[in-house]
Amino acid sequence: MWHNARLLNLIASALYALVALMALAAGLLWLAQRPVFAITHVVVASMDGGALRHVNAPSVRSNALGKLTGNFFTLDLNAARLVFESVPWVRRASVRREWPNGLAVEVEEHEALGTWGAADSGRLINTYGEVFVANTAEAEEDAQLLALDGPPDSEGDVIEKLEVMREWFKPLKAEPLSVALSGRYAWRTKLSNGMVVELGREQNDEERAAMEQRVKRFVAAWPQVTEQWGKQIDYADLRYPNGFAIRTASARFLTDAQAAAAAKAAAAGKGSTATGTSTNNPTRLKSKNAEKTR
Repeated sequence: MWHNARLLNLIASALYALVALMALAAGLLWLAQRPVFAITHVVVASMDGGALRHVNAPSVRSNALGKLTGNFFTLDLNAARLVFESVPWVRRASVRREWPNGLAVEVEEHEALGTWGAADSGRLINTYGEVFVANTAEAEEDAQLLALDGPPDSEGDVIEKLEVMREWFKPLKAEPLSVALSGRYAWRTKLSNGMVVELGREQNDEERAAMEQRVKRFVAAWPQVTEQWGKQIDYADLRYPNGFAIRTASARFLTDAQAAAAAKAAAAGKGSTATGTSTNNPTRLKSKNAEKTR
């Protein structure tokens, strides 16, 4: 090998090239570590080109810059994206480098649909059914917030049912202001006309179809219900298979047991005369009245 001049020249050339590459790498590393390449400039814009309502550059810098690791050359863009998506009101972000020390960040803001869980929890839910934490007062500046609630991982189901309920109650010229799903998967809603509606359980297709039929029966009977009892109905229980119960703001109904007790007391001359009203729990209407409302 030592007598092969051509081979020796190739080895020497390779060593020279290796040394040159190492020197170049060291130089680039030194250059990349200069303060001029530290990330100090962030431009924030909306993904759709519109105006941002809740996100601005100062808040992004104060919330995100201190959490970024690396400079223009060494910054992990995916990690940076996650940092910007942790800023309040940012649903989604994309990040790209801008020479020599900047980042261009495009964000999509959450569009708040309502509160999730307790009203004072600070948790909001967006139109995609995603829960996020932000200032509730800021969200209320955009639109009236709905009150939504349900067990863990039920956010998508609640949003889907909200849309279904909007269609169900259109004939009543009312829409849901709150939708709640209990731990037993029972639905309840409060409508814009002030009425609270108990809808019952829904855990399979059969129960779902039965619930829809109960709602349709109630909506079809609504004109007769309001004609007889007025429009100030504050509660409707649709969980019964063959009817429904209502409670009005101006009248209450006695249960059979209460009516019998009142009649017995009146016959015996004991106490005052029964008024025919009750201020406690709503009860099912008498079968005669229920037939009129079907």
